[in-house]
Amino acid sequence: MESLRILLAVVLSLGTASAASLGVVQTEGGSVQGRNIPLGVFRSVDVFKGIPFAAKPATFEKPKPHSGWDGILKATKFAKRCLQLSMFQTSQTLGSEDCLYLNIWVPHGQHVSSNLPVMIWFYGGGFMAGGSMGPNFLNNYLYSGQEIADRGDVIVVSVGYRVGTLGFLSSGDSSLPGNYGLWDQHAAIAWVHRNIRSFGGDPDNITIFGESAGGASVSFQTLSPHNKGLLKRAISQSGVALCPWALNRNPRKAAEEVAVKVGCPTDDRMVDCLKSTDAVTLSMAAPVVQQGSPDNPGVKNLLMTPVVDGDFLPDQPANLFHNTADIDYLAGVNNMDGHLFTLKDIPSLGNKNEETPVEDVRRLLAAYTEEKGQAGLEIAFTEYTSNWGSKPSQETIKRTAVDIGTDYIFLVPIQTAIYLHAAKATSGRTYSYLFSEPSLIAGPGKPYHDWVGADHADDLQFVFGKPFTTPKAYGDRHRDLSGYMIAYWTNFARTGDPNKGNLKVPVAWPEFTGMGHPFVDINSKMNESSIGQEMRLRFVRLWLSTLPSLPSYHATDAQ
Repeated sequence: MESLRILLAVVLSLGTASAASLGVVQTEGGSVQGRNIPLGVFRSVDVFKGIPFAAKPATFEKPKPHSGWDGILKATKFAKRCLQLSMFQTSQTLGSEDCLYLNIWVPHGQHVSSNLPVMIWFYGGGFMAGGSMGPNFLNNYLYSGQEIADRGDVIVVSVGYRVGTLGFLSSGDSSLPGNYGLWDQHAAIAWVHRNIRSFGGDPDNITIFGESAGGASVSFQTLSPHNKGLLKRAISQSGVALCPWALNRNPRKAAEEVAVKVGCPTDDRMVDCLKSTDAVTLSMAAPVVQQGSPDNPGVKNLLMTPVVDGDFLPDQPANLFHNTADIDYLAGVNNMDGHLFTLKDIPSLGNKNEETPVEDVRRLLAAYTEEKGQAGLEIAFTEYTSNWGSKPSQETIKRTAVDIGTDYIFLVPIQTAIYLHAAKATSGRTYSYLFSEPSLIAGPGKPYHDWVGADHADDLQFVFGKPFTTPKAYGDRHRDLSGYMIAYWTNFARTGDPNKGNLKVPVAWPEFTGMGHPFVDINSKMNESSIGQEMRLRFVRLWLSTLPSLPSYHATDAQ
């Protein structure tokens, strides 16, 4: 019995002794200390929360360096998210102006880690909302980097950036250029590049990744000349700079709308007046995204987004892909990414007991092709209904509406970015994916129709390892899928090739090239047939060449 007790004591002491930890880390601003979380024998993760990467930003100014601190900063609590309208765009705000902080997860084995690949996460939220500082929704912290860090043996960093009016209001000229949220992200990337070696990271192997507006942010960061030499790789999930909602082509209009709301003039005094307006008042004045309709889809109403400012973005995004030539790029789309949005534009889509009129599908398509008038609508409608037959079922009609939304809002622009990256790449590699795991809330007795595939943001839970951290909510196949995604993502961060790294993958993912445009179809049932080619090429051609080649139509032409 005594020998058993001694053995147990030895094992326990080994377990605690083996949990390597960084302890106090020196950064450019001062010393920081996080928390070490043991994850099993010889595995632990150091978590640092709320490290400032820039000073509290002044309204409508680029971020400035942080002045530093004395003593040891206890990095054990999340900072506040950036000031924003509450989730339901009510008359409340949450968050703080002082929000340029980041969080770091560093995995260790028996020894303290060194020279690990680094992955920096940018959250989505339409450039209007979002955060990676603690719980996202109903006390559930979606963006914990722990599972990715531990399983993939990479350092994960999540950052705060300004959103809404404070992040993206622009007068359309140099007096209020905009893109403050993008400058925040850039400041975070630069801070990581300068400091991550102290945390055991390799500053020359940084991958940025993000979803939705975060995926578009990743794309903008690769296109900007300001990140030259700071980035090695990038992953865009369901969002790129070319998405119709990602760039505001008429920022002055939105700026004047905000000015009127806060009682500022809209003449040459506007900018000074806006700059002297209280930050909460400015945040509350953000243009609310109107409830969409088939004639006015909600996605056309995102007005606080990046702009071509002549500085961060010196030109239209499509003309900046030469800046990505040395960056490895992995990008993709969920097979029903447009479902969530199309559901808001055509509410009958989501109602299992209500029919969706064909006319609503036509009206939605008319709104997306309005620049090309009746001719554009007829060509597009013929293309989308070519397999309908004389009596299309309700499922066919509803699915077609979702396809139109998915193609226009996400799939076609993302494929375009992949084509452009591959065309301009010199040393950078390109990879394309389709995520097709059916929605967890689809099927009998559940809110969604049983045919609903991967909706917008459905990929996040699997990338962040939720099936492992909350096992009761998921099945074994979901853990398989989460394992696949973490393997592909972290292998790519390590080597620039999703197939090569520390983790085994279910299927070899071919590089995207001009020959065949291959992509991988990611779901829980992956096998050799999970490799596809020329993703929805017919519809990519429709939006990229057929429609643009038609003469533009303006309402005045009909007068």
